[in-house]
Amino acid sequence: MALLRNAAFRLLANSQKGGSLGMVASRAQYSTDSTDLREVMAHKVPAMQEEVKAFRKQYGNTKVGEITVDMMYGGMRGMKGLVTETSVLDPEEGIRFRGFSIPECQKLLPSAEGGEEPLPEGLFWLLCTGDIPNKAQVDALSKEWANRADLPPHVVNMLNNFPSNLHPMAQFSAAITALNSESKFAKGYGEGAHKSKYWELCFEDSMDLIAKLPTVAATIYRNLYRDGTSIGAIDTSKDWSANFTAMLGYDDPQFTELMRLYLTIHSDHEGGNVSAHTTHLVGSALSDPYLSFAAGMNGLAGPLHGLANQEVLLWLTKLRADIGDDVTEEQLKDFIWKTLKSGLVVPGYGHAVLRKTDPRYTCQREFALKHLPDDKMFKLVAKVYTVVPPILTELGKVKNPWPNVDAHSGVLLQHYGMTEMNYYTVLFGVSRALGVLSSLVWDRALGLPIERPKSMSSEGLQKLVGAGAAKAA
Repeated sequence: MALLRNAAFRLLANSQKGGSLGMVASRAQYSTDSTDLREVMAHKVPAMQEEVKAFRKQYGNTKVGEITVDMMYGGMRGMKGLVTETSVLDPEEGIRFRGFSIPECQKLLPSAEGGEEPLPEGLFWLLCTGDIPNKAQVDALSKEWANRADLPPHVVNMLNNFPSNLHPMAQFSAAITALNSESKFAKGYGEGAHKSKYWELCFEDSMDLIAKLPTVAATIYRNLYRDGTSIGAIDTSKDWSANFTAMLGYDDPQFTELMRLYLTIHSDHEGGNVSAHTTHLVGSALSDPYLSFAAGMNGLAGPLHGLANQEVLLWLTKLRADIGDDVTEEQLKDFIWKTLKSGLVVPGYGHAVLRKTDPRYTCQREFALKHLPDDKMFKLVAKVYTVVPPILTELGKVKNPWPNVDAHSGVLLQHYGMTEMNYYTVLFGVSRALGVLSSLVWDRALGLPIERPKSMSSEGLQKLVGAGAAKAA
């Protein structure tokens, strides 16, 4: 299903032609300069609800794609079975957030004063509304998140009492689950709130959760890697990323700029990846955003999803240990072939959907070329970029021989002193909240039902396709 973006304005155009949809759209007129995100969404939600209702009424029985046996056994790869309004992943173009590419977002979304990278607050506004926000709208969101960032005492006590051998992602997920005590959605549902109010309650929870995640993440980091030192107070004059890096204990403006870029580009990747789909799936049972997002984070913690950037750094570290920094192209080729022939993969290369270099890799490479061109690990990554794709192409078994986002992100973090690889997925999780929670709000606004696909046994599937009869014949 094509992305339905900027529904209110398209419907407004339809109003000139008459009809009920035009009447709905006329109610969607409001000040586009409003700095209250909830107010903006309150005007957009009814128009989008009517558009989807009309679309389903006219095309509800239209078939979309075909399901093959390989898709069913292959992790539902390529099945068209979800609606996600916030982003679409094109195999050739890469990710588009509400129709905008990463380079377009870098150009159009507001940045911090003196900075160049987009502010994640601006992306969240875009994901929620389909509109590029102005600076005042982004600043209002920064201040609102700062005002919501404090943690309840019981969560702070829990974080401070976790054993040091508990993985950062386990601590992150547990703290998010414990924040369920603050859920306005759970409280409202328990008090019998009408389903038309679900999206508003989900929105409030999502705003609170996004605001608190840097505080949770920074507390975990300080406890594990900085001897439990205090994260300090939230500064309501700073943006979300600047407060986060300050709480982590970093004061390099370039690192803050990197974090703004990192938190923006890791936010969303349409609805089929594990963390996004899990959040949607659990939320479809009307679990509140805290429980839904915690479930998504447990999926992100898997080595085939959010831990991939860690695998890249381990591989690069082994490469440097075996060959050194002044590696020649021939030495690099030999090492890569040795990796492949031993039955391993080159981490950071290939993607389930993309068939070209990941635009998220490209923008990180551009950041490195600008700010750390002489970094030894970056130079090694650049050399790998020239050598690996031709080898994977020659191998003939890889559909996408190009690098993905994980091939670069860890190298940038290490350059600025964040060497704790076990923690990287927590950063990924803080970012991913922007995408999956904005999507969850729209799930509730559109009244999407509990998800319950039909499954089959191998025997039943064989009978369905006539495999038994073919075998007997």
